[in-house]
Amino acid sequence: MKKTNFTTNKQSFLERIHIDGFLLLSLLCLMFIGLLTIYSSGGQDWDLVQRQLLRLGVGITIMIGLAQLPILVYQRVSIYFYIVGILMLLGVLFFGVVGKGAQRWLDLGVLRFQPSEIMKLAMPMMIAWFISRNSIPASVRDIFVGFVLVFIPTILIAKQPDLGTSLLVSASGIFVLFLSGMRWRIISLIGLLGGLFAPIMWFFLMKDYQKQRVITFLDPESDPLGSGYHIIQSKIAIGSGGVDGKGWLQGTQSQLEFLPERHTDFIFSVYSEEFGLIGIIGLLVMYMCIIMRGLYIANRAQNNFSKLLAGSITLTFFVYVFVNMGMVSGLLPVVGVPLPLISYGGTSMVTLMAGFGILMAISTQKRLLSR
Repeated sequence: MKKTNFTTNKQSFLERIHIDGFLLLSLLCLMFIGLLTIYSSGGQDWDLVQRQLLRLGVGITIMIGLAQLPILVYQRVSIYFYIVGILMLLGVLFFGVVGKGAQRWLDLGVLRFQPSEIMKLAMPMMIAWFISRNSIPASVRDIFVGFVLVFIPTILIAKQPDLGTSLLVSASGIFVLFLSGMRWRIISLIGLLGGLFAPIMWFFLMKDYQKQRVITFLDPESDPLGSGYHIIQSKIAIGSGGVDGKGWLQGTQSQLEFLPERHTDFIFSVYSEEFGLIGIIGLLVMYMCIIMRGLYIANRAQNNFSKLLAGSITLTFFVYVFVNMGMVSGLLPVVGVPLPLISYGGTSMVTLMAGFGILMAISTQKRLLSR
């Protein structure tokens, strides 16, 4: 009897602070796996783990803070958030700081950041606000305007150049349009236009190194010691893990430093080598739990804005997972997308946690209003 009362009190506490318990537990499990893998892939460097712990702490704090805000607040600030993001992207275009051959950062003296990360949230919020003003399914006019709103920041980010982020930002907006009831005729037309746009993107927007990534994806063995080295070593690591893996800290590709970018973009290769097929299935199950929970929250949301926004945040998270696992296993070109909550890094992870904060606000508000 006491155990039942404790459980009820615990659930009430989580609801009072607007936290979805199932989603939080799933996220914490992924974070723990990420810390274990970072420790192994980073040469057993405890300082690396401590820095990641600090970033995770910041991300969790932001998530909890954003979960406290009513959905009406997000709805009202969407257009302003989007406009500020566009202005910042224009600022990057004209005054941005160049680093590693790309112009992606704004330096404000005390703060240096990537405005493209802001658009990962501003984009779905803006499109969800725009579409939800009218009835769903969305009209052809609204869908056309929605695609224009998606196209503007996508091009600005692609010119930095940052192909991976531009794809994620555009996907977050397109998911909203898809969830708004877009007809299959329109989807087919968009697919056709996308195919026609591909040559323009290849000849006028993509840089030489991005073109080389596509060529390497098609035939990595053509340059095994150059551009194809990353993906070849990655596939060796994944395949050598076998069914049950080599064991934690026992992966030869990572410990002997054959695998580049092993604690960031290619961390899935390290995990696969050490934990094998069984570990991969377990990781996929955890990701699937988060995705299904997010879609469940979207389905139960109280209004169209919440439904569209929650659905877009969840499906964009799926794109993160799909693209990273696809690129390290040779199924997709390398575009520099980290494995969410596993890869070492701060900016992208904080953006993801902010998205989950909004998702929790939608989830708990629905439950509290239903009482």
